[in-house]
Amino acid sequence: MKPTRPARMSNGEVYFVTSATAERTPFFRYERWCQLFLDVLYGYRKNAFHLHEFVLMSDHFHLLIAPSESLERAVQLIKGGFARRASLQFETKQTIWQRGFTDHRIRDATDYEKHKQYIWMNPVKARLCASTSKYQYSSASGRYELDPIPQGLKPPSSAGIGGTAKAVPFPKPNDVGGAEAPPLQPQGPKPLGREIMSGTAEAVRLQRLDLFRDQISENFEAGATPARNY
Repeated sequence: MKPTRPARMSNGEVYFVTSATAERTPFFRYERWCQLFLDVLYGYRKNAFHLHEFVLMSDHFHLLIAPSESLERAVQLIKGGFARRASLQFETKQTIWQRGFTDHRIRDATDYEKHKQYIWMNPVKARLCASTSKYQYSSASGRYELDPIPQGLKPPSSAGIGGTAKAVPFPKPNDVGGAEAPPLQPQGPKPLGREIMSGTAEAVRLQRLDLFRDQISENFEAGATPARNY
């Protein structure tokens, strides 16, 4: 039997959290699914956690959050809340999420910056956009209201590295209340497009980011901790 661990209670700490969809089904290729996830995420923000960064990919998400109660409770609200609303709104009986999640406690300002950049670069690495600000479902886009970085995790200088910019309030989706679900088939709503990346400077930058991401991935594998399954 897999041993359990004590719940990670709130003490002002920030966690990098990752969770994937069941069997890596790309539910979030579709705009209405993405908008519903953001609606749920922001519905629990402030009460269950502070939200510092996020990215929603086709089959997983990454967050930087500071839970108000416990980390397990915060993630349970996000995943469980979305699954309940998706089953009603999209009239689906499919299992949405893989059980459990992985997390990493942010240790200092350098650690925070590395994980933030990892979140920002996910869509670029996946060739979904040419720059971090171009991906719609990411805090890097500047479209969403975020909670301030905890004082102890702020970098000594923000020069040269974009911090959390002043963002516009979270946009309320216009079509979240629709009764019909987008089909999970190619004939459904048009998937998010891929933008072509070109240019020597961009290629060099991505090559460096490949090395950077590999280094971070090794850190995650060494420091990530499996949480309780639910």
